Amino acid sequence: MAKNKKKVKEFQECVPVRTAFAKGNGAVKFGAVLMGAGNFGNRQPIQGLLFLGVEAAYILYMIFFGIDSIANLITLGTKTQEKVFNEATQVYEYLPGDNSQLCLLYGVVTIFVTLGFILLWRSSLRSGYRGQCDRERYGHSKSFREVLAELKDKKLHNLLMTGPVMGILLFTVMPLVFMILMAFTNYDRDHLPPGNLFDWVGIRNFGRVLSANGDLGRTFWPVLGWTIVWAVFATFLNYFLGMLLAIVINRKDTKLKGMWRFFFVLTIAIPQFVSLLIMRTMLQEHGAFNLILKELFHMGALPFLSNATWARVTVIIVNLWVGIPFTLISVTGILQNIPSELYESAKLDGASPFRTFVSITLPYMMFVMTPQLIVTFSQNVNNFNVIFLVTNGDPACDTYYRGTAGKTDLLITWLYKLTIDNKDYNLGAVIGILCFIILATLSLITYRRTASYKNEEEFS
Repeated sequence: MAKNKKKVKEFQECVPVRTAFAKGNGAVKFGAVLMGAGNFGNRQPIQGLLFLGVEAAYILYMIFFGIDSIANLITLGTKTQEKVFNEATQVYEYLPGDNSQLCLLYGVVTIFVTLGFILLWRSSLRSGYRGQCDRERYGHSKSFREVLAELKDKKLHNLLMTGPVMGILLFTVMPLVFMILMAFTNYDRDHLPPGNLFDWVGIRNFGRVLSANGDLGRTFWPVLGWTIVWAVFATFLNYFLGMLLAIVINRKDTKLKGMWRFFFVLTIAIPQFVSLLIMRTMLQEHGAFNLILKELFHMGALPFLSNATWARVTVIIVNLWVGIPFTLISVTGILQNIPSELYESAKLDGASPFRTFVSITLPYMMFVMTPQLIVTFSQNVNNFNVIFLVTNGDPACDTYYRGTAGKTDLLITWLYKLTIDNKDYNLGAVIGILCFIILATLSLITYRRTASYKNEEEFS
Protein backbone atom coordinates (compact mmCIF):
# COMPACT_ATOMS: atom_id res chain seq x y z
CA MET A 1 0.00 0.00 0.00
CA ALA A 2 2.76 2.41 0.94
CA LYS A 3 4.61 1.43 -2.22
CA ASN A 4 1.58 2.23 -4.40
CA LYS A 5 1.16 5.64 -2.69
CA LYS A 6 4.80 6.35 -3.35
CA LYS A 7 4.37 5.52 -7.03
CA VAL A 8 1.26 7.69 -7.31
CA LYS A 9 3.05 10.58 -5.62
CA GLU A 10 6.03 10.12 -7.92
CA PHE A 11 3.74 10.08 -10.95
CA GLN A 12 2.08 13.30 -9.82
CA GLU A 13 5.46 14.95 -9.42
CA CYS A 14 6.51 14.21 -13.01
CA VAL A 15 5.15 17.51 -14.36
CA PRO A 16 7.84 19.94 -13.02
CA VAL A 17 10.95 20.06 -15.24
CA ARG A 18 13.36 19.89 -12.30
CA THR A 19 12.20 16.37 -11.47
CA ALA A 20 13.44 15.14 -14.86
CA PHE A 21 17.00 15.73 -13.72
CA ALA A 22 16.47 14.58 -10.14
CA LYS A 23 14.47 11.39 -10.81
CA GLY A 24 14.64 10.78 -14.55
CA ASN A 25 16.66 7.96 -16.06
CA GLY A 26 19.63 8.48 -18.37
CA ALA A 27 17.50 8.86 -21.51
CA VAL A 28 15.33 11.53 -19.90
CA LYS A 29 18.35 13.49 -18.71
CA PHE A 30 19.97 13.22 -22.14
CA GLY A 31 16.76 14.77 -23.50
CA ALA A 32 17.98 18.09 -22.13
CA VAL A 33 20.58 18.02 -24.93
CA LEU A 34 18.82 15.98 -27.61
CA MET A 35 15.09 16.66 -27.52
CA GLY A 36 12.99 13.51 -27.65
CA ALA A 37 15.69 11.23 -26.20
CA GLY A 38 13.50 10.52 -23.18
CA ASN A 39 10.65 9.46 -25.45
CA PHE A 40 12.92 7.20 -27.51
CA GLY A 41 14.24 5.61 -24.32
CA ASN A 42 10.69 4.94 -23.10
CA ARG A 43 9.46 3.49 -26.41
CA GLN A 44 7.60 6.54 -27.72
CA PRO A 45 9.25 6.94 -31.14
CA ILE A 46 6.69 9.23 -32.76
CA GLN A 47 6.76 11.73 -29.90
CA GLY A 48 10.56 11.52 -29.93
CA LEU A 49 10.74 12.21 -33.67
CA LEU A 50 8.43 15.22 -33.33
CA PHE A 51 10.52 16.79 -30.57
CA LEU A 52 13.74 15.99 -32.43
CA GLY A 53 12.30 17.62 -35.55
CA VAL A 54 11.49 20.76 -33.57
CA GLU A 55 15.06 20.96 -32.27
CA ALA A 56 16.52 20.43 -35.74
CA ALA A 57 14.25 23.10 -37.24
CA TYR A 58 15.23 25.59 -34.53
CA ILE A 59 18.95 24.93 -35.01
CA LEU A 60 18.64 25.42 -38.78
CA TYR A 61 16.58 28.57 -38.23
CA MET A 62 19.21 30.04 -35.92
CA ILE A 63 22.09 29.12 -38.27
CA PHE A 64 20.56 30.58 -41.43
CA PHE A 65 18.50 33.42 -39.98
CA GLY A 66 18.25 33.72 -36.20
CA ILE A 67 21.83 34.59 -35.24
CA ASP A 68 22.00 37.39 -37.80
CA SER A 69 18.60 38.65 -36.63
CA ILE A 70 19.76 38.90 -33.01
CA ALA A 71 22.96 40.65 -34.08
CA ASN A 72 20.97 43.12 -36.21
CA LEU A 73 18.55 43.67 -33.33
CA ILE A 74 21.46 44.88 -31.22
CA THR A 75 22.83 47.25 -33.87
CA LEU A 76 19.61 47.97 -35.86
CA GLY A 77 21.75 47.96 -38.97
CA THR A 78 25.15 49.37 -39.84
CA LYS A 79 25.09 49.91 -43.61
CA THR A 80 23.04 52.79 -45.00
CA GLN A 81 21.59 52.97 -48.48
CA GLU A 82 24.02 54.66 -50.89
CA LYS A 83 23.48 56.71 -54.04
CA VAL A 84 26.18 56.10 -56.66
CA PHE A 85 26.67 57.16 -60.26
CA ASN A 86 26.88 54.33 -62.78
CA GLU A 87 29.42 55.28 -65.45
CA ALA A 88 28.14 52.66 -67.87
CA THR A 89 24.49 53.71 -67.83
CA GLN A 90 25.13 57.36 -66.87
CA VAL A 91 22.39 57.27 -64.22
CA TYR A 92 22.37 57.30 -60.44
CA GLU A 93 21.62 54.02 -58.71
CA TYR A 94 20.79 53.16 -55.12
CA LEU A 95 22.83 50.45 -53.46
CA PRO A 96 20.70 48.65 -50.87
CA GLY A 97 21.65 48.87 -47.22
CA ASP A 98 20.25 47.66 -43.91
CA ASN A 99 16.64 48.35 -42.98
CA SER A 100 16.40 49.17 -39.26
CA GLN A 101 12.67 48.49 -39.20
CA LEU A 102 13.18 44.97 -40.55
CA CYS A 103 16.11 44.43 -38.19
CA LEU A 104 13.85 45.27 -35.27
CA LEU A 105 10.98 43.13 -36.59
CA TYR A 106 13.09 40.06 -37.36
CA GLY A 107 14.82 40.37 -34.00
CA VAL A 108 11.46 40.36 -32.20
CA VAL A 109 10.34 37.34 -34.25
CA THR A 110 13.53 35.48 -33.35
CA ILE A 111 13.04 36.21 -29.66
CA PHE A 112 9.50 34.81 -29.81
CA VAL A 113 10.71 31.76 -31.76
CA THR A 114 13.35 31.17 -29.09
CA LEU A 115 10.82 31.50 -26.28
CA GLY A 116 8.54 29.04 -28.08
CA PHE A 117 11.45 26.62 -28.47
CA ILE A 118 12.20 26.87 -24.73
CA LEU A 119 8.58 25.98 -23.94
CA LEU A 120 8.74 22.98 -26.28
CA TRP A 121 12.09 21.96 -24.76
CA ARG A 122 10.45 21.92 -21.34
CA SER A 123 7.53 19.95 -22.77
CA SER A 124 9.93 17.36 -24.22
CA LEU A 125 11.53 16.79 -20.80
CA ARG A 126 8.14 16.46 -19.13
CA SER A 127 6.90 14.14 -21.87
CA GLY A 128 9.94 11.88 -21.52
CA TYR A 129 9.58 11.70 -17.76
CA ARG A 130 5.83 11.00 -18.06
CA GLY A 131 6.74 8.08 -20.30
CA GLN A 132 9.11 6.82 -17.61
CA CYS A 133 6.44 7.20 -14.91
CA ASP A 134 3.89 5.36 -17.08
CA ARG A 135 6.25 2.46 -17.60
CA GLU A 136 6.99 2.22 -13.87
CA ARG A 137 3.32 2.45 -12.94
CA TYR A 138 1.55 0.55 -15.74
CA GLY A 139 4.35 -1.42 -17.35
CA HIS A 140 4.16 0.49 -20.65
CA SER A 141 4.26 4.09 -21.83
CA LYS A 142 1.44 5.75 -23.77
CA SER A 143 1.53 5.43 -27.53
CA PHE A 144 1.08 8.41 -29.83
CA ARG A 145 -2.48 7.27 -30.53
CA GLU A 146 -3.27 7.19 -26.80
CA VAL A 147 -1.80 10.67 -26.34
CA LEU A 148 -4.04 12.00 -29.16
CA ALA A 149 -7.08 10.28 -27.65
CA GLU A 150 -6.31 11.87 -24.26
CA LEU A 151 -5.89 15.24 -25.97
CA LYS A 152 -9.36 14.91 -27.49
CA ASP A 153 -10.92 13.84 -24.19
CA LYS A 154 -9.36 14.85 -20.86
CA LYS A 155 -7.19 17.62 -22.33
CA LEU A 156 -9.63 18.95 -24.89
CA HIS A 157 -9.32 22.44 -23.38
CA ASN A 158 -5.63 22.47 -24.29
CA LEU A 159 -6.45 21.57 -27.88
CA LEU A 160 -9.18 24.19 -28.19
CA MET A 161 -7.07 26.96 -26.64
CA THR A 162 -4.03 26.38 -28.86
CA GLY A 163 -5.44 28.30 -31.85
CA PRO A 164 -6.65 31.39 -29.93
CA VAL A 165 -3.44 31.59 -27.89
CA MET A 166 -1.30 31.41 -31.03
CA GLY A 167 -3.46 34.10 -32.66
CA ILE A 168 -3.07 36.40 -29.64
CA LEU A 169 0.70 35.88 -29.60
CA LEU A 170 1.11 36.49 -33.33
CA PHE A 171 -1.32 39.35 -33.88
CA THR A 172 -1.43 41.08 -30.48
CA VAL A 173 1.55 40.35 -28.23
CA MET A 174 4.24 40.38 -30.91
CA PRO A 175 3.11 43.70 -32.48
CA LEU A 176 2.88 45.20 -28.97
CA VAL A 177 6.46 44.19 -28.19
CA PHE A 178 7.56 45.63 -31.54
CA MET A 179 5.81 48.92 -30.74
CA ILE A 180 7.19 49.07 -27.20
CA LEU A 181 10.75 48.57 -28.44
CA MET A 182 10.20 51.31 -31.02
CA ALA A 183 9.72 53.77 -28.16
CA PHE A 184 13.39 53.28 -27.20
CA THR A 185 14.71 54.27 -30.63
CA ASN A 186 15.01 57.50 -32.63
CA TYR A 187 12.68 56.22 -35.37
CA ASP A 188 11.27 59.55 -36.56
CA ARG A 189 10.92 61.50 -39.82
CA ASP A 190 14.68 62.21 -39.82
CA HIS A 191 15.57 58.51 -39.52
CA LEU A 192 13.22 56.75 -41.92
CA PRO A 193 14.42 53.45 -43.44
CA PRO A 194 15.54 52.29 -45.93
CA GLY A 195 17.24 55.59 -46.77
CA ASN A 196 18.32 56.17 -43.18
CA LEU A 197 18.97 54.00 -40.14
CA PHE A 198 17.62 54.54 -36.65
CA ASP A 199 19.29 53.49 -33.42
CA TRP A 200 18.61 52.76 -29.74
CA VAL A 201 18.36 55.85 -27.52
CA GLY A 202 17.23 54.31 -24.23
CA ILE A 203 14.62 56.24 -22.25
CA ARG A 204 15.46 59.61 -23.81
CA ASN A 205 12.09 59.80 -25.58
CA PHE A 206 10.23 59.30 -22.30
CA GLY A 207 12.25 62.10 -20.74
CA ARG A 208 11.37 64.44 -23.60
CA VAL A 209 7.66 63.69 -23.33
CA LEU A 210 7.45 63.88 -19.54
CA SER A 211 9.64 66.96 -19.10
CA ALA A 212 7.36 69.91 -18.34
CA ASN A 213 9.91 72.37 -19.69
CA GLY A 214 10.56 70.60 -22.99
CA ASP A 215 8.82 71.16 -26.31
CA LEU A 216 7.06 67.80 -26.10
CA GLY A 217 6.21 68.13 -22.40
CA ARG A 218 4.50 71.48 -23.00
CA THR A 219 2.19 69.61 -25.35
CA PHE A 220 1.82 66.29 -23.52
CA TRP A 221 0.64 67.62 -20.16
CA PRO A 222 -2.06 70.01 -21.50
CA VAL A 223 -3.32 67.32 -23.89
CA LEU A 224 -3.35 64.77 -21.05
CA GLY A 225 -5.29 67.21 -18.83
CA TRP A 226 -7.91 67.81 -21.50
CA THR A 227 -8.09 64.06 -22.20
CA ILE A 228 -8.95 63.35 -18.55
CA VAL A 229 -11.50 66.20 -18.42
CA TRP A 230 -13.09 64.96 -21.64
CA ALA A 231 -13.24 61.35 -20.42
CA VAL A 232 -14.85 62.34 -17.11
CA PHE A 233 -17.55 64.49 -18.70
CA ALA A 234 -18.14 62.12 -21.62
CA THR A 235 -18.52 59.15 -19.28
CA PHE A 236 -20.57 60.49 -16.39
CA LEU A 237 -22.81 62.88 -18.31
CA ASN A 238 -23.75 60.07 -20.68
CA TYR A 239 -24.36 57.75 -17.75
CA PHE A 240 -26.45 60.01 -15.52
CA LEU A 241 -28.45 61.65 -18.30
CA GLY A 242 -29.05 58.27 -19.94
CA MET A 243 -30.10 56.82 -16.58
CA LEU A 244 -32.52 59.68 -15.87
CA LEU A 245 -34.01 59.30 -19.34
CA ALA A 246 -34.42 55.55 -18.83
CA ILE A 247 -36.05 56.10 -15.42
CA VAL A 248 -38.54 58.60 -16.86
CA ILE A 249 -39.48 56.25 -19.70
CA ASN A 250 -39.66 53.26 -17.34
CA ARG A 251 -42.18 54.95 -14.99
CA LYS A 252 -45.58 53.28 -14.70
CA ASP A 253 -47.33 56.50 -15.68
CA THR A 254 -45.35 56.92 -18.91
CA LYS A 255 -47.39 56.02 -21.96
CA LEU A 256 -46.01 54.46 -25.14
CA LYS A 257 -42.74 53.34 -23.56
CA GLY A 258 -41.74 51.33 -26.61
CA MET A 259 -42.21 54.30 -28.93
CA TRP A 260 -40.02 56.60 -26.81
CA ARG A 261 -37.28 54.00 -26.55
CA PHE A 262 -37.49 53.45 -30.32
CA PHE A 263 -37.03 57.16 -31.06
CA PHE A 264 -33.90 57.42 -28.95
CA VAL A 265 -32.40 54.10 -29.99
CA LEU A 266 -33.04 54.91 -33.67
CA THR A 267 -29.88 57.04 -33.68
CA ILE A 268 -27.84 53.86 -33.20
CA ALA A 269 -29.06 52.57 -36.57
CA ILE A 270 -27.19 55.41 -38.30
CA PRO A 271 -23.43 54.75 -38.56
CA GLN A 272 -21.65 56.90 -36.01
CA PHE A 273 -19.20 58.42 -38.46
CA VAL A 274 -22.12 59.60 -40.63
CA SER A 275 -23.78 61.32 -37.66
CA LEU A 276 -20.52 62.96 -36.63
CA LEU A 277 -19.71 64.23 -40.12
CA ILE A 278 -23.22 65.68 -40.41
CA MET A 279 -22.77 67.38 -37.04
CA ARG A 280 -19.45 68.83 -38.20
CA THR A 281 -21.11 70.28 -41.29
CA MET A 282 -23.99 71.75 -39.31
CA LEU A 283 -21.64 73.35 -36.76
CA GLN A 284 -19.54 75.25 -39.29
CA GLU A 285 -19.56 79.05 -39.33
CA HIS A 286 -22.11 79.03 -42.13
CA GLY A 287 -23.70 75.75 -41.09
CA ALA A 288 -27.30 74.96 -40.27
CA PHE A 289 -27.12 75.87 -36.57
CA ASN A 290 -25.70 79.34 -37.17
CA LEU A 291 -28.16 79.97 -40.00
CA ILE A 292 -31.07 79.05 -37.72
CA LEU A 293 -29.76 81.35 -34.99
CA LYS A 294 -29.39 84.14 -37.50
CA GLU A 295 -32.89 83.74 -38.94
CA LEU A 296 -34.74 83.28 -35.64
CA PHE A 297 -32.77 85.43 -33.22
CA HIS A 298 -30.72 87.68 -35.54
CA MET A 299 -27.53 86.46 -33.86
CA GLY A 300 -24.05 86.38 -35.30
CA ALA A 301 -22.24 83.14 -36.01
CA LEU A 302 -21.19 81.27 -32.87
CA PRO A 303 -17.63 79.82 -32.86
CA PHE A 304 -18.67 76.21 -32.29
CA LEU A 305 -15.43 74.84 -33.81
CA SER A 306 -13.09 77.85 -34.01
CA ASN A 307 -12.87 78.79 -30.32
CA ALA A 308 -11.10 76.41 -27.92
CA THR A 309 -13.69 76.59 -25.10
CA TRP A 310 -16.64 76.45 -27.47
CA ALA A 311 -15.12 73.53 -29.37
CA ARG A 312 -14.51 71.51 -26.22
CA VAL A 313 -18.05 72.06 -24.94
CA THR A 314 -19.38 71.25 -28.41
CA VAL A 315 -17.67 67.86 -28.68
CA ILE A 316 -18.94 66.91 -25.20
CA ILE A 317 -22.52 67.76 -26.24
CA VAL A 318 -22.17 65.94 -29.57
CA ASN A 319 -20.89 62.90 -27.69
CA LEU A 320 -24.08 62.96 -25.60
CA TRP A 321 -26.10 62.67 -28.79
CA VAL A 322 -24.30 59.50 -29.90
CA GLY A 323 -23.70 58.03 -26.43
CA ILE A 324 -26.92 58.40 -24.45
CA PRO A 325 -28.89 55.81 -26.53
CA PHE A 326 -26.36 53.10 -25.61
CA THR A 327 -26.67 54.02 -21.93
CA LEU A 328 -30.46 53.98 -22.26
CA ILE A 329 -30.42 50.38 -23.50
CA SER A 330 -28.09 49.16 -20.74
CA VAL A 331 -29.84 50.98 -17.92
CA THR A 332 -33.34 49.94 -19.03
CA GLY A 333 -32.46 46.27 -18.73
CA ILE A 334 -31.08 46.77 -15.21
CA LEU A 335 -34.02 48.92 -14.07
CA GLN A 336 -36.45 46.22 -15.07
CA ASN A 337 -34.56 43.71 -12.91
CA ILE A 338 -34.51 45.73 -9.67
CA PRO A 339 -36.85 43.87 -7.26
CA SER A 340 -40.20 45.69 -7.12
CA GLU A 341 -40.48 44.79 -3.41
CA LEU A 342 -37.81 47.36 -2.63
CA TYR A 343 -39.85 50.16 -4.16
CA GLU A 344 -43.05 48.96 -2.48
CA SER A 345 -41.35 48.90 0.93
CA ALA A 346 -39.95 52.39 0.36
CA LYS A 347 -43.42 53.67 -0.62
CA LEU A 348 -44.97 52.18 2.52
CA ASP A 349 -42.28 53.89 4.61
CA GLY A 350 -43.23 57.21 3.05
CA ALA A 351 -40.02 57.72 1.10
CA SER A 352 -40.10 60.48 -1.54
CA PRO A 353 -39.20 59.72 -5.17
CA PHE A 354 -35.84 61.45 -4.72
CA ARG A 355 -35.11 59.43 -1.56
CA THR A 356 -36.09 56.23 -3.37
CA PHE A 357 -33.74 57.10 -6.23
CA VAL A 358 -30.82 57.88 -3.89
CA SER A 359 -31.31 54.89 -1.57
CA ILE A 360 -32.42 52.15 -4.00
CA THR A 361 -32.04 52.92 -7.69
CA LEU A 362 -28.68 54.67 -7.69
CA PRO A 363 -26.83 52.20 -5.39
CA TYR A 364 -28.18 49.26 -7.36
CA MET A 365 -27.23 50.85 -10.67
CA MET A 366 -23.76 51.82 -9.48
CA PHE A 367 -23.13 48.34 -8.10
CA VAL A 368 -24.05 46.68 -11.39
CA MET A 369 -22.60 49.23 -13.82
CA THR A 370 -19.38 50.34 -12.13
CA PRO A 371 -17.25 47.88 -14.14
CA GLN A 372 -18.94 49.13 -17.31
CA LEU A 373 -18.29 52.74 -16.29
CA ILE A 374 -14.59 51.95 -15.87
CA VAL A 375 -14.53 50.37 -19.33
CA THR A 376 -16.45 53.32 -20.79
CA PHE A 377 -14.01 55.76 -19.20
CA SER A 378 -11.11 53.89 -20.82
CA GLN A 379 -12.91 53.92 -24.16
CA ASN A 380 -13.52 57.66 -23.90
CA VAL A 381 -9.84 58.30 -23.20
CA ASN A 382 -9.25 56.59 -26.55
CA ASN A 383 -12.36 58.01 -28.23
CA PHE A 384 -10.86 58.75 -31.62
CA ASN A 385 -14.02 59.14 -33.71
CA VAL A 386 -15.78 62.03 -31.98
CA ILE A 387 -12.74 64.30 -31.78
CA PHE A 388 -11.25 63.46 -35.17
CA LEU A 389 -14.49 63.62 -37.16
CA VAL A 390 -16.05 66.67 -35.48
CA THR A 391 -13.09 69.01 -34.84
CA ASN A 392 -10.02 67.15 -36.15
CA GLY A 393 -8.35 68.42 -32.98
CA ASP A 394 -8.87 72.08 -33.94
CA PRO A 395 -8.54 74.91 -33.16
CA ALA A 396 -4.80 74.79 -33.77
CA CYS A 397 -2.27 75.87 -31.17
CA ASP A 398 1.09 77.32 -32.23
CA THR A 399 2.70 76.63 -28.85
CA TYR A 400 2.21 72.87 -29.17
CA TYR A 401 4.95 70.61 -30.55
CA ARG A 402 5.45 71.47 -34.24
CA GLY A 403 1.77 72.32 -34.48
CA THR A 404 0.90 68.62 -34.38
CA ALA A 405 -1.83 69.00 -31.74
CA GLY A 406 -4.85 71.24 -31.36
CA LYS A 407 -6.88 72.41 -28.40
CA THR A 408 -9.39 69.54 -28.65
CA ASP A 409 -6.89 66.78 -29.45
CA LEU A 410 -6.82 63.78 -27.13
CA LEU A 411 -3.73 61.69 -26.59
CA ILE A 412 -5.04 59.16 -29.13
CA THR A 413 -5.63 61.74 -31.88
CA TRP A 414 -2.28 63.42 -31.16
CA LEU A 415 -0.64 60.00 -31.40
CA TYR A 416 -2.32 59.52 -34.78
CA LYS A 417 -1.03 62.85 -36.08
CA LEU A 418 2.49 62.21 -34.79
CA THR A 419 2.71 58.87 -36.56
CA ILE A 420 0.62 59.27 -39.73
CA ASP A 421 1.20 62.95 -40.49
CA ASN A 422 4.55 63.70 -38.84
CA LYS A 423 6.24 60.25 -39.08
CA ASP A 424 7.47 60.45 -35.45
CA TYR A 425 6.87 56.78 -34.74
CA ASN A 426 9.04 56.69 -31.63
CA LEU A 427 7.06 59.49 -29.96
CA GLY A 428 3.79 57.83 -30.91
CA ALA A 429 4.97 54.61 -29.27
CA VAL A 430 5.94 56.51 -26.10
CA ILE A 431 2.53 58.17 -25.87
CA GLY A 432 0.82 54.82 -26.45
CA ILE A 433 2.79 53.23 -23.61
CA LEU A 434 2.12 56.14 -21.23
CA CYS A 435 -1.58 56.09 -22.09
CA PHE A 436 -1.73 52.36 -21.31
CA ILE A 437 0.08 52.81 -17.98
CA ILE A 438 -2.25 55.64 -16.92
CA LEU A 439 -5.41 53.77 -17.91
CA ALA A 440 -4.35 50.46 -16.40
CA THR A 441 -3.39 52.10 -13.11
CA LEU A 442 -6.59 54.15 -12.82
CA SER A 443 -8.79 51.22 -13.80
CA LEU A 444 -7.23 48.76 -11.35
CA ILE A 445 -7.20 51.19 -8.43
CA THR A 446 -10.78 52.32 -9.08
CA TYR A 447 -12.21 48.85 -9.56
CA ARG A 448 -10.60 47.42 -6.43
CA ARG A 449 -12.23 50.19 -4.38
CA THR A 450 -15.75 49.59 -5.69
CA ALA A 451 -18.55 47.59 -4.09
CA SER A 452 -18.67 45.42 -7.21
CA TYR A 453 -15.25 44.05 -6.27
CA LYS A 454 -15.50 44.07 -2.46
CA ASN A 455 -19.06 42.71 -2.12
CA GLU A 456 -19.49 40.63 -5.23
CA GLU A 457 -22.59 38.75 -4.03
CA GLU A 458 -24.34 41.58 -2.20
CA PHE A 459 -27.14 41.98 -4.79
CA SER A 460 -27.25 38.37 -5.91
